[in-house]
Amino acid sequence: MMKIYLYNSLSRSKEEFVPIQKETVGLYTCGPTVYNFAHIGNLRTYIFEDILKRVLLYNSYRVKHIMNITDVGHLTGDRDMGEDKMEKGSQREGKTAWEIAEYYTQAFKNDIAQLNILEPDIWVKATDTIDDQIALIKTLQEKDYTYQTSDGIYFDTAKFEDYTKLSHQDIDSLQEGARVEKNPEKRNLTDFALWKFSPADVRRQMEWESPWGVGFPGWHIECSAMSMKYLGDQLDIHCGGTDHIDVHHTNEIAQSEAATGKKFFNCWMHGAFLIIAGGKKMAKSEDNFLTLENALLKKKINPLVYRFAAFQTHYRKPMEYSDESVQAARNGLLHLQNQVREVAQNGAGQSGSVSEAYKLKFIEMINDDLNMPRALAVVQEMLKSDISTADKLATIMDFDRILGLSLDQVTKLEALPQEVQKLVDDRQAARAAKDWAMSDQLRDAIQDLGYTVQDTKDGMKVIKT
Repeated sequence: MMKIYLYNSLSRSKEEFVPIQKETVGLYTCGPTVYNFAHIGNLRTYIFEDILKRVLLYNSYRVKHIMNITDVGHLTGDRDMGEDKMEKGSQREGKTAWEIAEYYTQAFKNDIAQLNILEPDIWVKATDTIDDQIALIKTLQEKDYTYQTSDGIYFDTAKFEDYTKLSHQDIDSLQEGARVEKNPEKRNLTDFALWKFSPADVRRQMEWESPWGVGFPGWHIECSAMSMKYLGDQLDIHCGGTDHIDVHHTNEIAQSEAATGKKFFNCWMHGAFLIIAGGKKMAKSEDNFLTLENALLKKKINPLVYRFAAFQTHYRKPMEYSDESVQAARNGLLHLQNQVREVAQNGAGQSGSVSEAYKLKFIEMINDDLNMPRALAVVQEMLKSDISTADKLATIMDFDRILGLSLDQVTKLEALPQEVQKLVDDRQAARAAKDWAMSDQLRDAIQDLGYTVQDTKDGMKVIKT
């Protein structure tokens, strides 16, 4: 194993990664709140986490990966104010909260499958661990970290030393109530709900009996309960988006360490925002909510184009999204696919080996805090090198264990469907007749069927996208 260096948000520095248990890594990644589709900004975070997992596996670690499904308790205001997101989704669509959770859970799993994101070893729904969450709250109560208000049980952050060690926030500068009404019963601005009571005059769809009354868990408690239940003493790496640092992950650390008296996860990693061209971050609360469906699939763009686009920017830097950036990524992926296809054709029937020299260069890049832009540069350097075509093919297939771009499928030459072949033949005839307007129309028709047309010096190439 070569050394892996990861940026730890807790120390704000790049550190050598050393797992708690030799050769095994415990990985917890914050999953979706399933009241709506994941937007492509969310999905960028899951791509970064997928690369992390693949890098660990590539370095011969066993990875125990847990991901939660938040199907209760996440309010529209992260500081425990506003509507419950699941109830809001139910009202929006006229379905039960349980139906909403199931539908959007399956939608999320479909999205990550189309992006070649490896599934976690264990999916955990918040609603399946209510007893574990209640038990954790009881422990905090016994240790005198909680107090009760008219609307729930709260964690007293003043009793937890170094509450802001992850966020490094200046609490005095925080402005609670900037978006929602303040809660006058909270002792401290940063206190957060562990258990919320159901309103006396409203029956919620998702509520449970507890030692404190009928209600539902706060958002933050679920991740602590789940990670400790399934990872125990393997609390190596916890991931999420940078928007989780100030509230969600800060609260996870406080309640977990208060309950156990032990450090909660050694390494915290966070992916940066996706920025819409013009400088605004993508969010469901803004008018810039793009999903995999409306951003790519409806435009006949392979979702792997977005995966490839995410590799162009380091995960800790904001990534700008625009139609132009997607087209550039589409061209870049097609170029890579053409290179691989050509290598496969030239080396057909030959047996090759992974180039150790280029593999070492590749590992050096991916082990340096998942530096995918530089890893892609190594890929191009290798493909343009003078090593044998058979070795190039073996090496790029090895690298695709990290890239996850299904490059093995590129080497499978399949006949075009009859409908597509007819359009190709017609376009070749139009070009021979110098009927460029018809040629362009036929090109568009071919691309509408999910193929990309490239006019090269060797003739027209039609590739499934």
